[in-house]
Amino acid sequence: MIKELDASNYSRWDNFVQNHTDATFFHLSGWQEVIRKAFGHKTYFLYIENDNQITGILPLVHIKSFLFGNNLVSIAPCVYGGIVAQDEHSYLELDKAACRLANELAVDCLEMRNKEQKSPERPYKNLYVSFSKELDSDVEKNFLAIPRKQRAMVRKGIDAGLVSVIDTTIDRLYQAYSESVRNLGTPVFSKKYFQALKDVFGNQCEILSVEYKGQLIASVMSFYFKDEILPYYGGGTDLARELKGNDFMYWEVMRRAVEKGVKIFDYGRSKIGTGSYSFKKNWGFVPKPLFYEFYLVKSESMPDINPLNPKYQYFIAAWKRLPLTVSQWVGPWLSKNLS
Repeated sequence: MIKELDASNYSRWDNFVQNHTDATFFHLSGWQEVIRKAFGHKTYFLYIENDNQITGILPLVHIKSFLFGNNLVSIAPCVYGGIVAQDEHSYLELDKAACRLANELAVDCLEMRNKEQKSPERPYKNLYVSFSKELDSDVEKNFLAIPRKQRAMVRKGIDAGLVSVIDTTIDRLYQAYSESVRNLGTPVFSKKYFQALKDVFGNQCEILSVEYKGQLIASVMSFYFKDEILPYYGGGTDLARELKGNDFMYWEVMRRAVEKGVKIFDYGRSKIGTGSYSFKKNWGFVPKPLFYEFYLVKSESMPDINPLNPKYQYFIAAWKRLPLTVSQWVGPWLSKNLS
């Protein structure tokens, strides 16, 4: 039987997520609350039961926007999603339910953000890759595993006297992150979204900031899940480039994670051919393709809403010139409808 998640079943849902090898941080029930609070989108967290046991889950978010289309996504604004199931029957039933819902809602398309290819007959975006690697339990061995040129960047940050601290509030993270995405020409998410992440996920959501003589240089929000860490939202000030603040920051995230016994460092998603793609490869991480598969309903082709699309270049160039306070005010109105 296909059911829709409510608060009374959060613990059952999360127990399934914790015990399934294919489930990710982005499958946790907390995302339903975060998305509703921060963006106001309608969510459909579907699960299937057999003999009163959950055997499959699928978190879906309905994003309906005049500017960016009408889509059902598993799961926006996250990088991983899709169906997690114990058996093929559960998988197929959830897939049918998702397609049926997509048709009922008359969306443009249904998007499944899979790590692996699930439905070869469906179109998928050859645009994104993920980067992750296993960590050694010895901090120094992880440092020496960083390729020489990138390791030198980290050393420059250390020699400059940079220090890392764990922040308990989102304020400095939001300042550094919003400045960085403005400089990239991208609308920033609302401060309310970051606060919701911290409120809902608690200690699983950690903010590390980098200082130089007490001044904020960079900051990153990371997610802890099982034996993994995912540095997810990060950014730096203008001084970060000069002092190699971003290189130092990600090393500090890795170092602290190893000391906590974390085994996997997930550098997350990047678009092929972008600066972040090159940055992560320079750290010695090997890209692995992501299969974002689409079930088309009203649309005849996959959506192409990303900064590499030539039609957005004028907008990006103009956004980079906005005062930071203006971008922080207008950005959340736009970004909440980006998937």
